[in-house]
Amino acid sequence: MEKATFGAGCFWHVEEAFRHLKGVSSTTVGYMGGTLKNPTYEEVCTDKTEHAEVVEITYDPGKISYEDLLTVFWDIHDPTTKNRQGPDVGTQYRSVIFYHTVEQKTAAETSKEDLEQSRKYKKKIITEITKATPFYPAEEYHQQYLAKHGLAACPR
Repeated sequence: MEKATFGAGCFWHVEEAFRHLKGVSSTTVGYMGGTLKNPTYEEVCTDKTEHAEVVEITYDPGKISYEDLLTVFWDIHDPTTKNRQGPDVGTQYRSVIFYHTVEQKTAAETSKEDLEQSRKYKKKIITEITKATPFYPAEEYHQQYLAKHGLAACPR
């Protein structure tokens, strides 16, 4: 089993996109990339901790590749908006790939370059690709939030 960590806006939506994929054994929403140890949701929402809302994915690379996970990541959000996805605004909603291995870093950089060259977006892709830092699971009420509330997507 390997881990992949992505931030693409509100972690409820991101988790739901990955949770049902064949080869994904678990998803956990949480916080990564900030300066405060064990941040709370309220602290992350202040924009002062520098954390992103992320989903940590545990997957079997024999059943689903990291490249397949990257394809889903790019498809579920707008990687051209800085610190924003839809109505959600703040540094915690930034587009970011946290890599755990050199191979993941290379794959992420290649997929970003390929997407830029495809000209799918008129604006520049601003997704950060950075080394994974300590992951802090979000509060229990955030875990599988949409599934717990019988929702397929975030309420707007």
